[in-house]
Amino acid sequence: MEKPEGRDAAAVRLDDPWYDALASGWGELDGTGAPAPVVPTPPAAPERPGPSAGDIYLEVQRSVAFQEVRSRYRRFVVPTVLAFLVWYLAYVVAATTAPGLMARPVTGAANVAMVAGLGQFLTTFLLTWAYARHARLRRDRAALDLRWDTQEMTRGLER
Repeated sequence: MEKPEGRDAAAVRLDDPWYDALASGWGELDGTGAPAPVVPTPPAAPERPGPSAGDIYLEVQRSVAFQEVRSRYRRFVVPTVLAFLVWYLAYVVAATTAPGLMARPVTGAANVAMVAGLGQFLTTFLLTWAYARHARLRRDRAALDLRWDTQEMTRGLER
């Protein structure tokens, strides 16, 4: 930021290294002190008959490849989430309804509640690892192929 000296000492000029003069366009000076000429935008291209981007995405969504990626996702996530919720709720219910069981010592100062609580953390990390592995091995390649195909189809609309 530079502060000019002289007649307009109160005015502050901001020098932003990320400022893109070509992108801003209006209200700019052309270097001589006069406003820069406004460049008219080109007229819109006439609409071509054919599928729109929305139609392309709907077509991809209805495709067999997309349905396969979604079913692989559901086949992993739904049972895993249900199993984890049952495990979590069993821990909460046991902690509130069976305090004698949860207070039973396992080893040294550790009791059943502490071991089960640490098991909750361990389960969370294991599920995160399993989800990432499942995505990498069973879904990522197919999803990237779908994304590539979709981008190629929509890129054809821009030409």
